[in-house]
Amino acid sequence: MTDKTDTREIVLDILLAVTRDGEYSHIALKNTLDKYQYLEKRERAFLTKVVEGTLEYQIRIDYIINTFSNTKVHKMKPVIRCILRSAVYQICFLDGVPDSAACNEAVKLAKKRGFHTLKGFVNGVLRNIARNKENITYPEKEKEPVAYLSVIYSLPEWLVRQWKDEYGMERTEQMAVAFLTEQPTTVRINTERITKQELIDRLQSEGVRVSEAVQMEDALFLSGYDYLNKLKSFQEGLFYVQDISSMTAAKEAGAKEQDVVLDLCAAPGGKSIYVAQQMHGKGRVIARDLTPQKVFLIEENIRRCQVSNMQAECADARIFDAAWEKKADVVIADLPCSGLGVIGRKKDIKYKMTVEKEAELVALQREILKNAVRYVKPGGTLLYSTCTIHKAENEENVRWLSEQYPELEVELQKQIFPGEEGNDGFFVARMKKGKKHE
Repeated sequence: MTDKTDTREIVLDILLAVTRDGEYSHIALKNTLDKYQYLEKRERAFLTKVVEGTLEYQIRIDYIINTFSNTKVHKMKPVIRCILRSAVYQICFLDGVPDSAACNEAVKLAKKRGFHTLKGFVNGVLRNIARNKENITYPEKEKEPVAYLSVIYSLPEWLVRQWKDEYGMERTEQMAVAFLTEQPTTVRINTERITKQELIDRLQSEGVRVSEAVQMEDALFLSGYDYLNKLKSFQEGLFYVQDISSMTAAKEAGAKEQDVVLDLCAAPGGKSIYVAQQMHGKGRVIARDLTPQKVFLIEENIRRCQVSNMQAECADARIFDAAWEKKADVVIADLPCSGLGVIGRKKDIKYKMTVEKEAELVALQREILKNAVRYVKPGGTLLYSTCTIHKAENEENVRWLSEQYPELEVELQKQIFPGEEGNDGFFVARMKKGKKHE
């Protein structure tokens, strides 16, 4: 598969997997890139760009299609819907692709997938959009602020309202802009195995563009590479892909060399590995997660990064483990959350989340936190973190913990917003378990 038609068909299959079958985009894209490793760098870049861009701007794209089509997007066949969405992304957002090519290839793809009778419809809608793309009327910011932010930045209206209520319109728009701003890949240097300068030299010799992160001494920004897994420096575990916000949470755990650390929901293991490396091979880090597949991911990363003081275990964090009561110096509870802080990297997560799911997650978080508190030794530390910017999952959970467990003293509480300090939105709270209440 080496021509654009075939590449566009791969794009279509990924979009169907995500929007019709419910797969997560970053997983579907990674699996596809693993499968088609032989594609040229240019084709892989095109494929990635169109998939991510189509999902990133999906609400705005649907608004554009609905403006020019009598058949509304939600009533279309899934295949036709995905063909039109990816073509509109190319026409309206992607420089370097002629409008005529985007239209023609979409028509060919519709025919190839058995929709001969709809080729005229596809062609008509796309050519109409191509002719009039500079004159589309969008909601006005002053008159319809929620609709404006929703359409322009492709955010569900319920989410815009929630952030508007919690953080105000200005902050909401700042976050929306940050999500659509392209970011380099952030990696953490495995300082137990290589110095920063040595890794920079290695990466540059492998054709990677590297810049230093002023926010974090152990971090670098990478760009210009083709396929991360092909880099020898990655295979050898000389660095770990991790956002600065996530690194910050691991640092704030404050683990010391001889500590026993329990990470309750650790997959794929980035925070646990960073904590273990800060302990310089001493002490013990137990990284747990719910399924054998997730534990395998942790073990794979332990091997690749050559971490000696860490092991992975399969365990359900909702079920109390009496063997661990008051045994951990540090408990890390980086819990399942709505993930709204990482919309910039996981493009489709904003479409999968709902108010009802958020409420379910708060209940789950509290169920796990009840156990987490019991695992902390008197004088020990509980680190709670999420990759979201939802107050009920963050500040309100910390308030609930303080009310339920007076022995906990909140030492640190920080909400990192998207584009602020690190690339992702993130929340971290560190609590000390006092001895006087024991």
